[in-house]
Amino acid sequence: MIKIKKEMLPNQLTMLRIFLIPVFIVVFYLPKGPHIGASYASWLIAAGIFALASFTDWLDGFLARKWHVISNFGKFADPLADKMLTLVAFVVMIEVSLVPAWAVAIIVCRELAVTGLRLLIVEQDGKVLAAAMPGKIKTTTQMLAVIFLLIGLDLVGLIFLVVCLFFTVYSGWDYFRQNMWVFKGAGATHIEEPEAPKVVHKKVEK
Repeated sequence: MIKIKKEMLPNQLTMLRIFLIPVFIVVFYLPKGPHIGASYASWLIAAGIFALASFTDWLDGFLARKWHVISNFGKFADPLADKMLTLVAFVVMIEVSLVPAWAVAIIVCRELAVTGLRLLIVEQDGKVLAAAMPGKIKTTTQMLAVIFLLIGLDLVGLIFLVVCLFFTVYSGWDYFRQNMWVFKGAGATHIEEPEAPKVVHKKVEK
């Protein structure tokens, strides 16, 4: 019997969420029969897989806080797994006109900007930027929007999509507002050229 250390379980749940992403894609694109119900059935199954992956997001955070096993890997991998899961879902949903492309473009731009900010903070301060409450609300509403749109509750899904777009922009602005210190003194780095070796002329006696 395989024993799982509780210290490792939150991170393993995060890795499970990443593993479920290709499973979600495969199910979403299951071969569709001659009836429209065939694609809708695959979307329902895909929504279930997405909901399971989203639940692991809450569970790994809950266990990490309960057992006091919050790690830098978790701070890094957990939001990364969330981004991968939600962005993949939104991208495949564009193809079937479940979400507008401009909305997904806003989400992608925000995620790229915040990811770049996280890398700067790690480089300059050595610390991983943990998710703040606006970012958590953004992630939760994104996941709810995906689930409701996939199961056919379009109005509810669109409401959550609007809410998540607001928190997508706001949380991104909030991250930059609180971490502008990483840009202080930023500018072109002056690279000093090596000094040319001095030539010493010796006087030659005749």
